[in-house]
Amino acid sequence: MAKELLKGNIAFAEAAIRAGCEVYFGYPITPQTELLEHMSQRMVELGRVFLQAESEVAAVNMVYGAAAAGARVMTSSSSPGISLMQEGFSYMAASNVPAVVIDIMRGGPGLGNIQPSQSDYNQVTKSAGHGDFHPIVLAPSTVQEAIDLTTLAFDLAEKYRTLVFVIADGTIGQMMEPAELPEMKPVKTEHPAWAVTGAKGRPRNVITSLFLGAEELEKLNIDLQAKLLMIQQDEEVRYDAAHLEGAEVVVVGFGTAARVAQTAVNRMRAQGLPVGLFRPITLWPFPEKEIAQLPQLYPTIKTILVVEMNAGQMVHDVREAIAGQVPVRFTGRMGGIVPVPEEVEEEIRRVLTSLSAVTPRKEASNGRVAL
Repeated sequence: MAKELLKGNIAFAEAAIRAGCEVYFGYPITPQTELLEHMSQRMVELGRVFLQAESEVAAVNMVYGAAAAGARVMTSSSSPGISLMQEGFSYMAASNVPAVVIDIMRGGPGLGNIQPSQSDYNQVTKSAGHGDFHPIVLAPSTVQEAIDLTTLAFDLAEKYRTLVFVIADGTIGQMMEPAELPEMKPVKTEHPAWAVTGAKGRPRNVITSLFLGAEELEKLNIDLQAKLLMIQQDEEVRYDAAHLEGAEVVVVGFGTAARVAQTAVNRMRAQGLPVGLFRPITLWPFPEKEIAQLPQLYPTIKTILVVEMNAGQMVHDVREAIAGQVPVRFTGRMGGIVPVPEEVEEEIRRVLTSLSAVTPRKEASNGRVAL
């Protein structure tokens, strides 16, 4: 199929439809509202289920019900809405039901603003709700990846009976790029054997998150941890890397921050400077082994520089993975400000000039933070 110019939010929505999404529940919140609007038209045209709920809390519980019935179901929101959905996500994790969540992140905390941010990293990767669970988290950096990873998200959700988040900041949701959409998959005519679709002719299924006894709840948690370990060991870790050979400084970033960093790295490589890039695509499971091996595979590496659009969230996972092999530094913008390549270049040059131990530094003049 030929490429067409697509806005990110529309690409997410149409990719979900073409992946066979049967049911969508959501609530409008900027900067993901166009996604919901596209679903409201296309799902109805195709005879599928679309419902704008009265709130994010209502929407996530509708998703829970559809997931329990075995439907390919999706919701989408932005940062404050994702916060409201967290109790429902936890119930779904306890019930082992699959669903896809698109999170188009905005500035925070609180109501924040409608500008792009990456401040949901901790929220979605560390749990996405109370209890000991993780959803799979995918982070596209282009409109084409938004399509590809949304399609993948439905397959992963059903393979592992788990929540899968696809997260992007508002820049990716709002920008337009040429991209290719996949062929339309047929909607499923049969739902999985575990689903609550009626019990005529078979033993009834029970899907619940209610486990009040300590021993049965521990058993649930043991089984859940085994599933999470299986996901980590099933080669579901995805990442991209460039210019690592001979690099002394490796920049690590995801989403839009990685796009900005890639521009800076490409410019500096063209000038003969020893800079590389590592971009996690799966934020959970995190590519910790791959990051841990970087100094071993490329002994020239002297420092890791993490670039994020927040106060430093993924940087903690990078530091844990590196485990002191080389210093890990951080630079970021907050409040919905997108860094520009020149800022990243400036920080890289600073690191190249002085590869010293990590020391706290605050730069109040331009709003950036660096550690």
